[in-house]
Amino acid sequence: MADVSELLGDVTEDADAVFLFSPSGSYYDRYADLDADVDLVVVGPENSVGADEFVELPLEFDNARERIRFGIEGGMEQGIVEDGDVVVCAVSMFEDGTDTVTRARASDSMHSGVYDLFANSRADPGVIRDVFEVAIELGKKGQKGKPVGALFVVGDAGKVMNKSRPLSYNPFEKSHVHVGDPIVNVMLKEFSRLDGAFIISDAGKIVSAYRYLEPSAEGVDIPKGLGARHMAAGAITRETNATAVVLSESDGLVRAFKGGELVLEIDPEEY
Repeated sequence: MADVSELLGDVTEDADAVFLFSPSGSYYDRYADLDADVDLVVVGPENSVGADEFVELPLEFDNARERIRFGIEGGMEQGIVEDGDVVVCAVSMFEDGTDTVTRARASDSMHSGVYDLFANSRADPGVIRDVFEVAIELGKKGQKGKPVGALFVVGDAGKVMNKSRPLSYNPFEKSHVHVGDPIVNVMLKEFSRLDGAFIISDAGKIVSAYRYLEPSAEGVDIPKGLGARHMAAGAITRETNATAVVLSESDGLVRAFKGGELVLEIDPEEY
């Protein structure tokens, strides 16, 4: 009579790589001596276990499927795995420790641009993550219980400022505050009720609020149903090296644009 390990053997059979998502040190050590033919990859916010192969996970996706897709996409971008490789993924879904193992096949269709957004953007990945967290929290709570829209342009701030104009006074003109600071994030949420974009530097300094973006929108292609805020985000990222994060007032979703294209869409209620 077969035991459990034999019955579940198909999950790990012919694996080309094992991806461990945010493993503890002791859990990683158990895998450290894997067969040399199988790549061992750690995926997480930081490489706390000193793994040789590491994919940074700037956003801790609650949705395990999206987390796995991001990790595999990062592995493909780094040349660790390629189209057709079998990847065994160990993740945490129900408890603090690793409790779920699944099998996935790397595919070129996984190149969504999400990994590139964080790993290859001009702005620091941590800054982009901080902006996402502000937008996501704002999307969950709104402004005094009401839906609100917001536009954050991150990176290449000098060029972005040259392609925009002020709609009102700039409350951050002589300040040296950075996104990610809890007090500053409260300020951003308060100012979000007014029109205009927030401009944030590569390092996270808030350069300005209330900016009207003036890039050319000719030829910018965004999904139907998205409005002027999204069009401006697409246009400014096509003409600069910035990344734009948009919170939609109409549907409550958070979207990211890079190189003039929509590269990420998140529902704050599922994050």
